[in-house]
Amino acid sequence: MCWAPTPMSDFAAVHYDYIIIGAGSAGCVLANRLSARSSNKVLLVEAGDDYAPGHEPSEVLDSFAATAHSNPRFTWQGLSAAFGPRPGNAPDSRPRRLYTQGRVIGGTSSINGMVAVRGLPSDYDDWAAHGATGWDWDGVLPYFRRLETDQDFDGPLHGKDGPVPLRRIASGWPGFVKGVCEAVEAFGFKNLHDQNGAFGDGYSPIAISNIDNHRVSSAIAYLTREVRQRPNLTILSGARATRLLFDGTRVAGVRARRGGETIDLSARETIISMGALHSPAFLMRNGIGAAKELAALGIGVVADRPGVGKHLMEHPGVNFGCYLKRDARLPSGMRRQMFAGLRWSSGLDGCPAGDMYIIPSNKASWHGVGHRLGLLMMWVNRSYSTGEVRLTSADPAAKLDIDFNMCSDWRDMARMIMGVRMMIKLQAHPAVQRTCAQIFPVSYSDRARKYAVYNRSNAIQMAIGGALMDLGSPVRKLMVDRLIADGPSIEELSDESTMKAWIADTVVGHWHATSTCRMGASDDPGAVTDPTGRVYGVDGLRICDASIMPAVPCANTNIPTIMAGEKISAAILGED
Repeated sequence: MCWAPTPMSDFAAVHYDYIIIGAGSAGCVLANRLSARSSNKVLLVEAGDDYAPGHEPSEVLDSFAATAHSNPRFTWQGLSAAFGPRPGNAPDSRPRRLYTQGRVIGGTSSINGMVAVRGLPSDYDDWAAHGATGWDWDGVLPYFRRLETDQDFDGPLHGKDGPVPLRRIASGWPGFVKGVCEAVEAFGFKNLHDQNGAFGDGYSPIAISNIDNHRVSSAIAYLTREVRQRPNLTILSGARATRLLFDGTRVAGVRARRGGETIDLSARETIISMGALHSPAFLMRNGIGAAKELAALGIGVVADRPGVGKHLMEHPGVNFGCYLKRDARLPSGMRRQMFAGLRWSSGLDGCPAGDMYIIPSNKASWHGVGHRLGLLMMWVNRSYSTGEVRLTSADPAAKLDIDFNMCSDWRDMARMIMGVRMMIKLQAHPAVQRTCAQIFPVSYSDRARKYAVYNRSNAIQMAIGGALMDLGSPVRKLMVDRLIADGPSIEELSDESTMKAWIADTVVGHWHATSTCRMGASDDPGAVTDPTGRVYGVDGLRICDASIMPAVPCANTNIPTIMAGEKISAAILGED
């Protein structure tokens, strides 16, 4: 059940204290915390649909994330990105591949894998060292604790009364995950049990934001029935912010459009929480960015901030696909497919500990073929390559030019090679081999993306394909080799030049985009916001989402983004 739309004119009649643009991982937190003070009038604007508590779609609640992640109902359409390293003098022929972001109440927290990890203390100490004063480990830990109710661990590192429940599935893992973890142990890695409280190398059950086998998004956690009943909180869904309203260099509100109706909304302060791709684009379209680039597009300059859209970061990774034997597949009735992750240190000079990661997935996609495939997913957990988000036009409907430029920093390519070698070593271990009939490198190909879309036609075709693959090894091998494994074999990857070319061609992100409006000191020309999210050069405007992170942390970014919402909310309330 979607909320019935309120007439747009009702919103324009109110002067708000805070307008929050984007009801994602951070936006829902801000709406909750700022409206907890009854004197604040708060408006939360969301482009996607809003759903009443208890009436969330089954795909969103599903513990298997791909049913929501692959569903066009809940995602931004038309977003694509170049992932691999940018060519030097050669023409840029890199493919542009789908990049999925949530467009629904809760944003990407409503479609992601629900992994609830914080990262490492060194991540946040590094943030502080680069100008994000107060964001060191000691400064962020209280807000990690504030957001969570950890159902498995107590002590000074864990919260017990926050809105986001965290749990781990520590036993009863399906065959493929169990085999990979057995191999990991054989290589000397121990079970740390708690990646949010034990920061050495090892594998652990993954903490997830999930209760009673259902997702807990930022919206489910923070926009409860009780919160929605506050008379000073209003949610405007199905509406897209089109421009900021200025009084000189002060932001006085925002213009929003829903259907064919457009209204102007006024506020004492506007907070952009649109994510690491949309937030910088929105700033640039409103004259906040690199002056020369804006002028070239005919956009009047309000504030010359050359860091807007730059410093785009992600976790670069590649995957091995594994055709699973029947007894190693996800059992009937079990929806969750990721249970444990290995964090380890590359030892590369100058790189922090815990800078590498592997997750075995006991199911590759939502359909019949995906049920038969496992994945070894490897990524560099602390990357250094940076890309950018560029406008192609001043028109808000124009596509963005998103370029991650992954593996352009030699440290990332060197560690990707280390990671592929680790996967080769893992897949060869008897504990993994006994779960798989065939293991092969895979890429995020056009064909895979086409069949990943959640619809009836793909369900039927993939059910037939999966049944054919089970007929026997000749048929399965033919289908894998011709339709799924579209790169070199594992044996061919033993040649380092072949491996590097494969990595450059197939490297992909993990929907952990950050750092395009990064925090920093006032004298840092690349910084966009101060440590409270205020945008330099503009009054009445803040940003609070993953775009303000000075660097991508050694973690899936949902929980760190929720933490940022908690911390900036506290800063705002403390300043009132």
